Amino acid sequence: MATRTLVRGMGTFFKNCEHPEPRWSKCPHPYTIRYRNAAGAQTEEAGFPTQDAAIERLSEIYKEKKARPQSRAKAERIEKYGTMRFREYTEEWKAGQRHLATSSVRHLESLLEHHIYPALGSRRMNSFDHKVVDGFIRTMERANAGLATQSNAFDKVRAILLDAHRLGIFPDNPLHGVKAPQYDPDRAVIPSLEQLRAIRATGDDAWLVIVDLMSGCGLRNGEAAAVNINNIVADDVYRITEQVIKSTGKYGPLKHRKAGDYRDVPLPARIRESIEWYAQKHGTVNGYLLHRPADPTKPYPGWHLSNQWQRIKRSGAIEIPEGMVLYSLRHFFASNCLSNGIPITDVAEWMGHRSLDVTFKIYRHLMPGSLGTAAKVLDLALAKQ
Repeated sequence: MATRTLVRGMGTFFKNCEHPEPRWSKCPHPYTIRYRNAAGAQTEEAGFPTQDAAIERLSEIYKEKKARPQSRAKAERIEKYGTMRFREYTEEWKAGQRHLATSSVRHLESLLEHHIYPALGSRRMNSFDHKVVDGFIRTMERANAGLATQSNAFDKVRAILLDAHRLGIFPDNPLHGVKAPQYDPDRAVIPSLEQLRAIRATGDDAWLVIVDLMSGCGLRNGEAAAVNINNIVADDVYRITEQVIKSTGKYGPLKHRKAGDYRDVPLPARIRESIEWYAQKHGTVNGYLLHRPADPTKPYPGWHLSNQWQRIKRSGAIEIPEGMVLYSLRHFFASNCLSNGIPITDVAEWMGHRSLDVTFKIYRHLMPGSLGTAAKVLDLALAKQ
C-alpha cells in the first residue's frame, strides 16, 4: 500500500486498495488520512472522495494543533503521566523535593515504604478519585496506624496528587470531598520554673547550655547542639543557621529550610551569659561550643544528649511528670512567650514552624484570653461610649 507524505507533522494520505499511486485519480475508492492527534496517538480518518479533500482535512488538523500548543502539551502530559504507576510518578516527584532536609527525606521515604506504596504503588495515576483516597485512609485505619502516621501519610499523598492535578491528569480534584485523618497533638507537658531549674543543674556543662538554649530561645535539640558563639549577632539576638542532623551526625540546614537559610530568635541576657561562660571555660572550635566528647573536630552527638536525659529520669533526683520529654524544654519557651502576651505569629517564626497551624494546634491552650475575657474587654470599651 503506497502512501503520500505531506510536510513534516501534517501526516499522510493513501488508499486501501490494490491500485498503485499513479492510478489513484482514476480509482473509485476513497482516500484515508493518517496523522498524530494532540496526545501523540496515531489516528486515521477515511471516506475522502478526492485527494484535495484529504489534503484539506490534514491541513485543517495541522492548523488546529499549531493554534493550540497549550492544549497539545496538556494532552501529551496526560498521555505520558496518566498511565504511569503511582510509585513511578512519586519517585519522579520526590526527585524535585530539593528543599527537604535530610531528616524530612528519611521520614518521607519511611511513609512511602511502609504505608503508601503497599496500598497505592501499583495503581495507575489516571485511576485516582476521591473513592480511592478514601479507601487508602480506611486501609490505614484497619492496619491500626496511629493518627499522626495517618495524617502524615495523607499529607504526602495529597501533595503528590495535587501535583498531578496541576499537570492536568485529573479533570476533577481527586481529593474533593475527602475527609482528612484528624490528628490533634496531645497537650504539651511543660516543666514548671522550679522543674526547669532542677533539670538545668543536673547534667554536665554542655547539658546546661543546651537546656538554656531550648528553654530560653526555643531551639530544637539539634540546633542547640550546633550552638556557635559567632551566631550572637546582637546582644539580644541569636541567629540559628544550622543543626546537627541526627541521622548523619553532621551539620546541616535547618528543618523546613534550604542550606544558607536562617532564623533570628530573641536572646535573653542570661542565655547569652551562659554561652559566653561556656566558651570562656571550655573554649571553642571554629566558634562551635559543643563537640563529640572524644573528638573535638566532630559535632556534638544526639545520643549523648539523650543519654543524659535518660539518666536524669532514672535517677529520680527531680520530679519528671508523666509525658514530659526532652522536647518539653522547647515547649517551656513557647509557654513563656505566649503567657506574657507575645503574638503567636512571632512565636511560630522563632520556633521555625512550617505554618502557624502547627503552633496553634500545640499551644492554643496557652494563649492568654478566652471568649469570656474578650467579652469583658469589649464590654468595658462599649461602656465608655
